[in-house]
Amino acid sequence: MAATAQLFEEPFDADEYIERLAWRTPGGGSKGGAEAFDPKRLLEEFENHIEELKQLDERIQRRVEKLEQQCHREAKEFARKVQDLQRSNQVAFQHFQELDEHISYVATKVCHLGDQLEGVNTPRQRAVEAQRLMTYFNEFLDGELRSDVFNNPDKIKEAADIIQKLHLIAQELPFDRFADVKAKIASKYHDLERQLIQEFTAAQRRGEIGRMREVAAVLLHFKGYAHCVDVYIKQCQEGAYVRTDVFEDTAVLCQRVNKQVGEVFCSPETVMAKLIQNIFENKLQTHVREKLEETRRSDSEQYLKNLYDLYTRTTGLATKLTEFNLGSDKHTFLSKLIKNIFSSHLESYMDMEREYLRTRSAMILQRYYDSKNHQKRPLGTGSIQELKERIRQRTNLPLGPSIDTHGETFLSQEVVVNLLQETRHAFERCHRLSDPSDLPRNAFSIFLLLVEHLCVDHIDYALEIGLSAIPSADAKNANLYFLDVVQQANTIFHLFDKQFNDHLMPLISSSPKLTECLHKKKEVIEQMEVKLDTGIDRTLNCMVGQMKYILTTEQKKTDFKPEDENNVNIQYTTACSKVCAYVSKQVEKVRQSMDGKNVDTVLTELGVRFHRLIHEHLQQFSYSSMGGMLAICDVAEYRRSAKDFRVPLVLQLFDTLHALCNLLVVAADNLKQVCSGEQLTNLDRNLLHAFVQLRADYRSSRLGRHFS
Repeated sequence: MAATAQLFEEPFDADEYIERLAWRTPGGGSKGGAEAFDPKRLLEEFENHIEELKQLDERIQRRVEKLEQQCHREAKEFARKVQDLQRSNQVAFQHFQELDEHISYVATKVCHLGDQLEGVNTPRQRAVEAQRLMTYFNEFLDGELRSDVFNNPDKIKEAADIIQKLHLIAQELPFDRFADVKAKIASKYHDLERQLIQEFTAAQRRGEIGRMREVAAVLLHFKGYAHCVDVYIKQCQEGAYVRTDVFEDTAVLCQRVNKQVGEVFCSPETVMAKLIQNIFENKLQTHVREKLEETRRSDSEQYLKNLYDLYTRTTGLATKLTEFNLGSDKHTFLSKLIKNIFSSHLESYMDMEREYLRTRSAMILQRYYDSKNHQKRPLGTGSIQELKERIRQRTNLPLGPSIDTHGETFLSQEVVVNLLQETRHAFERCHRLSDPSDLPRNAFSIFLLLVEHLCVDHIDYALEIGLSAIPSADAKNANLYFLDVVQQANTIFHLFDKQFNDHLMPLISSSPKLTECLHKKKEVIEQMEVKLDTGIDRTLNCMVGQMKYILTTEQKKTDFKPEDENNVNIQYTTACSKVCAYVSKQVEKVRQSMDGKNVDTVLTELGVRFHRLIHEHLQQFSYSSMGGMLAICDVAEYRRSAKDFRVPLVLQLFDTLHALCNLLVVAADNLKQVCSGEQLTNLDRNLLHAFVQLRADYRSSRLGRHFS
């Protein structure tokens, strides 16, 4: 393999290069096995190749030296050329400076000469202009306008310029000597002004933008320029309002005119602002007045809806108009126009909003109670009612006769949705129509009305009726509807809380009214929670009373001390079966009526009272051996019902009660060992003794000695 420079180009791998060299050498690779390997031949090939590489290195080295010498020569030549160019550039720069100084000198001379020429020409031009005006003034003095400029309609622009200057000069002349000529000039002035406005109007109707621009430029120096703008604005609106939507028509009109005024007038922002002012003060104000006045006294709801809609659409239109050039402070300008239209309505808006919301809410509630054929009971007020409320909260006694509501909760989600919807609309209108400084106060007043009608007149009233409908604890087969009241009140309050967060909070979050609202909400919640807690507590008492009634009527003394010990069916008693069925039904009722942690709290309280009742009930009987077994079966069934509570404490209580019942059947010799068991070892010895005393063989077997 001949050595060339191309073999060492990157990427170069020395190991691979050696391997290729060995592979190409006969007897130098692995081809043919170990027998074919010839190390001498390989060594010889390596030595020869090394010589070739040395020769290649020498050739390359000579070439590198030659290239380096050439590079040094070219570098010297380049440096010489750069020096020559620098010298040439320096000479050119000196020439440029001399030329610049010469140009400045010539320019100064030219400016000086121009000033001198202007000083001579300006007085000359003024003299010529004065002479020309004096010639025209003489024609007015003679009473005969002979000049072509005043008689040729095509030269109206030139005539306007002359008459405008003559009119200014005439203002300075004494009236007694030049009254006649001043009158003639004024007459011609007004005549030309009228002709120009007519020409502008005709050009506008023909859509000739160029002619309109020319005439407007001439009229700019006349007193009638403002009248020209008024005519333009009036004609712009002709035929623009063809639809019933005046706001959309106005937006389209302004968009079209905005493109045109810049081409016609020299101050388009002034014309555009005047057009918008004209539209607001005439078209929009008339539209708003007609829409609102027809409902202001006859239909408050429609009036408020119209006011909200009109104000919203007007502010929306104003937002679109801010895209146009209306001067430096267009936002203030548009705000004043809107205020001028709605000020009389916004001043009395909040009073009307509160009155409407109060009337509407009362009507919704009354319509609901009428549909139930219910005459709303007046709730007591004053010191007597407060005294009753305190006694009821502290003693849980039903004050006053219980009333039968026939299962009616007097709570309606439909009513609540209607009240919240009306209030939501009121919040939306309040947000849009209230002054920012008055917004928190107005929103708070709407919230107070919601509290009054929803929380007090509806929820609180239903709670009072529900409390009055709860029977006494010893009532037989009482229907308990208060949990239905709790369920619906809970749902309603979630809706109330959602509206508080979604619609009221954004309006008051950054104002001092936030504290008042949160305090009022907390106060309302606490008042309702007190009544809910009272009602739930009394309902639980009724449940326990119903269980007690079942046990009293269904449980017989012979259940646990049968006359024939050998003919006893070892299963739970009828009383136990009915109590467990009743408990399961009430547990399910609680789960349906409560949510969150309230379920566990109420079921824990019910479970504890259920356990206390069974514990006290079992201590009323004497137990034979078979009766004790039956009691254990009953408690096992009670414990199975306790599992439905899903409350560890309740299940633990019934586990302990089940262990206590084992004391009724355990053999006398094992009694002490059972009392020391895991479930009973921590109980009071007197409690264990009391249960053992219930055994029929307590005296005969002298069981009392285990507790002495």
